[in-house]
Amino acid sequence: MQLIVGLGNPGDEYAKNRHNVGFAVLDAIAGDWSLGSWKKRFQGQSAEGVVQTDRGSEKVLLLKPWTYYNETGRSVSEATHFYGIDSRAITVFHDELDLAPGKFRLKTGGGHAGNRGLRSMKAHIAGDFRRGRIGIGHPGDRSRVTGWVLGDFSKSERVWLEPLLEAVSRSFPLLLQGREDAFQTKVTRLAPALDNAQMRRPTG
Repeated sequence: MQLIVGLGNPGDEYAKNRHNVGFAVLDAIAGDWSLGSWKKRFQGQSAEGVVQTDRGSEKVLLLKPWTYYNETGRSVSEATHFYGIDSRAITVFHDELDLAPGKFRLKTGGGHAGNRGLRSMKAHIAGDFRRGRIGIGHPGDRSRVTGWVLGDFSKSERVWLEPLLEAVSRSFPLLLQGREDAFQTKVTRLAPALDNAQMRRPTG
């Protein structure tokens, strides 16, 4: 069983926030790979099923913690204990201030860099897990960070957001196979490159 976690906050008022892009990734994966309906479990919403890859079938559990972002670790811990999932079989998708909008990077381990959802996970989960980092850019001033991450994606940002979500979902079997470099390469190839205007530091 592989556990795929998306970071975000529950509630319709947060649904389109930049901070909820992890939830959006899981919605794309669940729809494209027919991973069942969402059910209330593990202090969140979960969906599970089997994905066929070139190397056979993989059991997958998708989890959207409803503990709010800062307490994500409680929900993830409950799921890992129930299924006996090792940290090496966990991937978490989350927004990343330190990456330009539309950039995607996969890494294993590393610090939380102030991300409270990751901090909570690291407090509850022993060992390193994979992180799918989705760049949302930085507003340029620390005092504006909270408003930025809790703000909705703009129409101009959806130019890169929707193709990126599709690229991650289409590449998903490679991630399940443990082919991290191939997964990263395919996502980058499928998602459109940003032009210079889109790469500028966000202003609002």
